[in-house]
Amino acid sequence: MIISVRRLAALCALGAALTACGTTRAPSRPTVSMSPSIPPSVTPSRPPTLAPGPAGLTPVFENGARTDGRVVALTFDADMTADQGPRAASGERFDNPGLIAALRELKVPATVFMTGRWAEQYPDQARSIGRDPGFEVANHSYSHYAFTGDCYGLPDLPEDRMRADVERAYTAFRRAGVPDPMPYFRFPGGCYDRAALRAVSGLGVTAVQWDVVSGDAFATDADAVAQEVLDGVRPGSVVVMHCTRSAAPTTERAVRKAVPELRRRGYRFVKVSELIGAAGGRR
Repeated sequence: MIISVRRLAALCALGAALTACGTTRAPSRPTVSMSPSIPPSVTPSRPPTLAPGPAGLTPVFENGARTDGRVVALTFDADMTADQGPRAASGERFDNPGLIAALRELKVPATVFMTGRWAEQYPDQARSIGRDPGFEVANHSYSHYAFTGDCYGLPDLPEDRMRADVERAYTAFRRAGVPDPMPYFRFPGGCYDRAALRAVSGLGVTAVQWDVVSGDAFATDADAVAQEVLDGVRPGSVVVMHCTRSAAPTTERAVRKAVPELRRRGYRFVKVSELIGAAGGRR
């Protein structure tokens, strides 16, 4: 059975401790022009970013141009909340090495939105992903706490701690050995508002959302997840999936089904940085 966005949200509410997903609460989209300065904690090579939005708010990117050819970006959230250490210690797996291996085997470039807590729990994997030219590591916060109220039951993060939480994730990436984390940030649960955009402004990051929900969170039917992706993808799409085996156990199988079909339809896989660059981002 295909999992709808409404059903996905309900599952998120039931399983918020597993951190799996979200929907977009977007303000008006900013214009694209010269990027702000990138903090030293990111990469000196200046990947493309969008200009700040109105009043200097953090810009938001949802998808690339629909007219620049059949390109699609697969993104994977490596979720782990700050308080899930005991569950990891008891054997729960928040990683998914089989998925990463499948992406390498299929030669699919991808963007991994990683929490700092995940990087601390799996430093070898974080370093391997970060040093692989087929991937780029982006920021999904340190704690995976909510940047708004009422975000699928995730614990709330006070506004005065939001910027520090993002910076702490970059610190965790560096300590794990990730050489060039990207200046892209995905809000936990996809939940944000004007206050959240203001809180992380000045970091030089672009907030990255999506336009295709895969439905892999808590799903048990890989065929349904793959079909959800195939039905939703358009040129320039950003697909949200998960690199958290306990919360999204079918993702690897869904990827193995969806990727060949998308290629048959003429799609080329790119990283988020390529979409942002093509959309007019500046280095």
